This record gives sequence, structure tokens and C-alpha cells, in this order.
Amino acid sequence: MIETPCIKVCVIDPASRLCTGCWRTLDEIAAWASLPPETRRRIMAELPARKG
Repeated sequence: MIETPCIKVCVIDPASRLCTGCWRTLDEIAAWASLPPETRRRIMAELPARKG
């Protein structure tokens, strides 16, 4: 199973272009399944700072 920050609340903020549920970009969401685990972990570590 692939780790994901998705909480099934998919709403893209037009100003930041981030999902307000998981704080990923559309490009990150689209590529998520094909990203290496290290890259997914790095992105997930960055997400709390994006909520700011």
C-alpha cells in the first residue's frame, strides 16, 4: 500500500493551487503513485509547512 496524506477532501485553493485537504499540488497528486517512496516521504514532511 502506498503512503498518502490524502484525507478524501479534495478541494483546490485557487490562490495557492494546493489541495486544502492534503496540501499537495495538482502535479504531486497526479504523479503520486509513480513517485519513489523517498520522494513521497519528502513531500509529506513538507506538507505541515504549507498549511501556514
